[in-house]
Amino acid sequence: MRSEIPREGLRLFSNPKMPPERRRRVRQDRKTQVRPDRRAGARWGGPPRKAASSYQQKSLAWPRAAPAAISVEAEEENRLRLRNRLMLEEDKPAAERCLEELVFGDVEDDEDALLRRLRVPLVQVQEDSDDSEVEKEAKDNFLPQKKPVWLDEEDEDEEMVDMMNNRFRKDMMKNASENQLSKDELQKRLKEEFQHAMGGVPAWAEANKWKTPSDDESEEEEDDLLQRTGNFISTSTSLPKGILKMKNCQHANAERPTTARISSVQFHPCAQVVMVAGLDNAVSLFQVDGKTNPKIQSIYLEKFPIFKACFSANGEEVLATSTHSKILYVYDMLAGKLIPVHQVRGLKEKIVRSFEVSPDGSFLLINGVAGYLHLLSMKTKELIGSMKINGRIAASTFSSDSKKVYASSGDGEVYVWDVNSRKCLNRFVDEGSLYGLSIATSRNGQYVACGSNCGVVNIYNQDSCLQETNPKPIKAIMNLVTGVTSLTFNPTTEILAIASANMKEAVRLVHLPSFTVFSNFPVVKKKNISLIHTMDFSPRSGYFALGNEKGKALMYRLHHYSDF
Repeated sequence: MRSEIPREGLRLFSNPKMPPERRRRVRQDRKTQVRPDRRAGARWGGPPRKAASSYQQKSLAWPRAAPAAISVEAEEENRLRLRNRLMLEEDKPAAERCLEELVFGDVEDDEDALLRRLRVPLVQVQEDSDDSEVEKEAKDNFLPQKKPVWLDEEDEDEEMVDMMNNRFRKDMMKNASENQLSKDELQKRLKEEFQHAMGGVPAWAEANKWKTPSDDESEEEEDDLLQRTGNFISTSTSLPKGILKMKNCQHANAERPTTARISSVQFHPCAQVVMVAGLDNAVSLFQVDGKTNPKIQSIYLEKFPIFKACFSANGEEVLATSTHSKILYVYDMLAGKLIPVHQVRGLKEKIVRSFEVSPDGSFLLINGVAGYLHLLSMKTKELIGSMKINGRIAASTFSSDSKKVYASSGDGEVYVWDVNSRKCLNRFVDEGSLYGLSIATSRNGQYVACGSNCGVVNIYNQDSCLQETNPKPIKAIMNLVTGVTSLTFNPTTEILAIASANMKEAVRLVHLPSFTVFSNFPVVKKKNISLIHTMDFSPRSGYFALGNEKGKALMYRLHHYSDF
């Protein structure tokens, strides 16, 4: 049987606040105390038990011998440990003992409990070491949030902004119930308006504008992809021929109606804006949304019926010429100033009407009289040099790289000039043309389209126009029967728009890869297009606009192209 220590003695030994003299006296009394006989079954402070029979002693002696010895050794070890701790604590001051009790708790009776408590943080550290680096960074960056010292109830109430009494905010209202908006809602609305006006988020506003090392890795993966062969494309994204999916939208100039002929319609190269100009002496800018197309601004030029208006290559200026004036108006959109150019130094033309802006924004080409082409600096509006062809100039255009000029003459010939040297590179006769009316080049530098008085549009390869004296057209489009006055390629070089201002509904869209006309445009039964004088595609071919003699800027949404 396990020996038992009196509870009173255990309490005395386990009490750290007991005076040292009393603690020594208790230790001496315990040493002089007689240890009871285990075999007789005696107890502390009690009579001895009756001796067991010889049979019971023999049967139970072997199984109990080992546990009894182990218990005696454990009790002796605990006694020695307790004695050593008490001896150490006698030398400790009371403040240190109190601090240990606060930190480790009252575990004098059981050191194993203290060891278990000290072992728990080690396990937690091992578990934390298995966490990922991202979790460790999140834990390191996490800072405990402090509670505010005081709260203002007025701060919790959202401040409302009046939308009715401000003419700029009033235009942003979607319905009559939005007479007041919170600051957060107004900020979201302003962001939406800005993105609509800019045609998306500008590059300088993107968070991931600067290149990171991960971008280099992705480019290397793309290079590896291009070096391998296989079926990487499941479906084609090219424009299908036959039927063009499109929708008739609200007129671009619906918020500023007019009955004067529309002479120019053009989409802004960077923003989701369209410009409409006509013989009513006004240039108007509209935001394109396909539903209402709200008006942004109108510039009125007194006694100046506009023959042509055009954006600069960067979209910061608008250039306009008149039907009977030699003044060239330049409207600075950033500064809001209208600058008239009364006289170009070295230019003796009495009337400036037809002109072209180079795609790179460096040059301005003016079609003069007597076969002269005048090349001006776009920045200074000063004359750089002149080029001359035989006969009169019917139309002219720049190549996509702005290094060459194509000019169609009244004799049915096409001239190709070098911009830098102002030398004629080639000259050829447009097949079947008596005299030319229009000319256009594709954005990818592949095609040259020439429109003649007989309604035929010849599509040439640009390389053949530079190298051959008698190039053959790739295809002759004969869907019009009157003179082709307008030609426009879309930015992806998948559509060629052709039109004649001499016949109503005389407009066609040509599918370039197959050189076939889309059968569903125009809808002849409706007859709402009338006489077309100008056409243009939006920067990503999402919209197509036409201007007619009734003062309407018709606009269509091309569903094949997802962007503006």
